[in-house]
Amino acid sequence: MAAVWQQVLAVDARYNAYRTPTFPQFRTQYIRRRSQLLRENAKCGFEPGLRRQYLRLRSQLLALRYGPLSEQSSFRASSVRSSRTTLDRMEDFEEDPRAQGARGHRRSVSRGSYQLQAQMNRAVYDERPPGSLVPTSVAEASRAMAGDTTLSENYAFAGMHHIFDQHVDSAVPRLQFANDDKHLLACCSLDGSLSIMTLSPPPPSVKVTLKGHGGPVTDFAWSLSNDIIVSTSLDGTLRIWNTEDGRCIREVRDPESSELLCCTFQPMNNNLTVVGNSKHHLQVVNISTGKKVKGGSSKLTGRVLSLSFDAPGKILWAGDDRGSIFSFLFDMATGKLTKAKRLVVSEGSSICSISARSWISREARDPSLLVNACVNKLLLYRVVDNEGTLQLKRSFPIQHGSQLVHSIFCPLMSFRQGACVVTGSEDGCVYFFDVERNTKAIVNKLQGHGGPVLDVSFNCDESLLASADSTGMVIIWRREQKDVL
Repeated sequence: MAAVWQQVLAVDARYNAYRTPTFPQFRTQYIRRRSQLLRENAKCGFEPGLRRQYLRLRSQLLALRYGPLSEQSSFRASSVRSSRTTLDRMEDFEEDPRAQGARGHRRSVSRGSYQLQAQMNRAVYDERPPGSLVPTSVAEASRAMAGDTTLSENYAFAGMHHIFDQHVDSAVPRLQFANDDKHLLACCSLDGSLSIMTLSPPPPSVKVTLKGHGGPVTDFAWSLSNDIIVSTSLDGTLRIWNTEDGRCIREVRDPESSELLCCTFQPMNNNLTVVGNSKHHLQVVNISTGKKVKGGSSKLTGRVLSLSFDAPGKILWAGDDRGSIFSFLFDMATGKLTKAKRLVVSEGSSICSISARSWISREARDPSLLVNACVNKLLLYRVVDNEGTLQLKRSFPIQHGSQLVHSIFCPLMSFRQGACVVTGSEDGCVYFFDVERNTKAIVNKLQGHGGPVLDVSFNCDESLLASADSTGMVIIWRREQKDVL
């Protein structure tokens, strides 16, 4: 009953601003301790009915003590991480669609993720069940919990925690921290290999190297439970790796013998991976069998360079090297893709990075897409309907004309005013932008790379940021210690 303790914490968060109003640090410590205790108690497996009764009593007592609140809580229940599974337990949609939910990698998505989809469809939004939580326009309690620090203070990264150079002289196009992990990081290289690195216990080191591709590795993705990595390569193969020992579990060759350029897991079922190739095709692949999913293919106007699902896994966006972003509707029962919308960002400019986010921050409820295109700007789009239609919201100047530069949303829902996005740049810098600030949007700028910065990645608690460049260098940046509570 993880959802119940999250609701209990949400109730406490609503009233937290009223606890010792002149001592915000106490409020922060209080809510963190409450979260810790509730998580520990949730593991004990108490009878669900008793926990719901406790929730009702807790709500009544807080209302009596502090009075009823008119605004809804800004606390958002987080997703529940799925358990570890292996490939031999995965289901094939083509063989038995009814068994979809029985086995395989599954992701439990929070109610908040679905509320985003509901907001895009007003009829569904109005029917959301009682107790569902959305951000508020004020969120004073949330900001008080954060200790009233500014966005600039929160993202005051400066010192270098470590530098990895095992792929020196070959570009590192992608890197990513493992899901819900502080210290496990992976990257791929144009030298044909991937590395899994660990930052703790010190000193940081390369845990395992994944070798087997016969050409440059273009992209990779962690499974939700972090026990599997899939990777694509210019050698025309998709490989599935065991992250513990670096063993290649399976090799899937592209039926067109074309270069594979990007990949992403279907977030609701990690048995399915979407792959884009150099012959303009994207394809849903069942990685347990190595077979293509029937109806799970489509063609774009150019080479497929970037892919991103929304949180519920119902919409897939794909970008190509002709400047177009396509949205596809994903059928959860069959794995079928249906082309929905197309947006031409800039004719002939490569769409090299797409990141989807349900809420930018607790006070900005718009579903959004962060896009890197070779137009010397970082682009932020608003998703305006449930077919993935995009509307430009903001743009930020960066140096980006030819390289495959990537960007990310900050992973945590911010308690502070504003919201932050981070991007690489061809000038060798890492830029932090406040998406709510109309002028002087740069929050921070990191300098230290000797070439274009191609990718950036936060760990799960935003205490570390990793960046990779075209020379093969990976830098781990740490947040200034004075900002760590």
